Amino acid sequence: MNNGGILLTFHFELIKECKFSKARLGKLYTPHGTIDTPTFMPVGTQATVKAMGPDELKDIGAQIILSNTYHLFIRPGHKLIEKAGGLHSFMNWDRSILTDSGGFQVFSLNELRKITEEGVEFKSHLDGTKHFFTPERVIEIQQSLGADIIMAFDECIPYPCEKEYALKSMERTFRWLKRCHEAHNNTKQALFGIVQGGAFKDLRIESAQKTTSIDLPGYAIGGLSVGEPKEIMNEMIEYIIPYLPNNKPRYLMGVGSPDSLIEGAIRGIDMFDCVLPTRMARNGTVLTSNGKLVIRNASYGKDFRPIDENCDCYACKNFSRAYIRHLIKAREILGSRLTTIHNLRFLQNLMKDIREAIKNDSLLNFRGDFFNKLGYDK
Repeated sequence: MNNGGILLTFHFELIKECKFSKARLGKLYTPHGTIDTPTFMPVGTQATVKAMGPDELKDIGAQIILSNTYHLFIRPGHKLIEKAGGLHSFMNWDRSILTDSGGFQVFSLNELRKITEEGVEFKSHLDGTKHFFTPERVIEIQQSLGADIIMAFDECIPYPCEKEYALKSMERTFRWLKRCHEAHNNTKQALFGIVQGGAFKDLRIESAQKTTSIDLPGYAIGGLSVGEPKEIMNEMIEYIIPYLPNNKPRYLMGVGSPDSLIEGAIRGIDMFDCVLPTRMARNGTVLTSNGKLVIRNASYGKDFRPIDENCDCYACKNFSRAYIRHLIKAREILGSRLTTIHNLRFLQNLMKDIREAIKNDSLLNFRGDFFNKLGYDK
């Protein structure tokens, strides 16, 4: 079987579509394992998921993680990682990896970068040295890193954005995708294209049509979760989904709040990633079946219950809120480790519940129950 130019090393199997929504159940096969979808990918920007070891990631159920091209290019360098045997060997992770192209990070530099048709000149956020990313260069770097799934170089525009610029950016992103596709020659890696177009329905649809005109193993939706209201994000997803192939995985980039994971899955998204759960954890906030809990607050100083009595993670099975609060307040590393373990396990359990609900055609009911319990508005 040939799946967008990638031989049997990469394949998406659509198992079931929900009767009452666009949600789907699937399996994503890569050279480093099988991923149940919909899935949430913990973010390991610099070849590590902050505060987590590889075995701990496996314990919480992670089947795939994300690392970032820009950060690994800046430090320690893709050639060093290549000499180490690639990213899997370098970080001792034998399951699947996706690498972001670095587009979001480069375009976040604002005054430190200059965009041309050829690519983007930017200054390192570490030492100010100048670098130049072209689509071909980004593919070269990602092929050196050796991830299972790699992303095309795109321009991620801010919200709000003038339509004229959103159009120019979307068209340039597609031209860059064609160059990425031509440069990509590693059949063990799956190259995904990225749909852009800001918050404009017609541009999103045009971008989806252009992007899918190139036969790729999967497609991503970029440029959302950048400050727009969630209602607009959900509308954009709904516009795009009918134009994405049913037999290819769909990846919503940079989204990871519990409500957005459910809403995205309902609309047909298969893959998600976000730094939210690990960043929140380091700031002393945890996700629970009853909503967010700021465990650093004084009210938990004498609370000897687990973070979440419905959670089976290492932190909840062994430690109290009072102890974890003490660690956070004392700035002990273990505190951040325990809150991170919990938040990532919470989201893996949520994705498991979402998949079970899709299997039973009950995802809309699941959303209603979940939102009512946590006080969300549907």
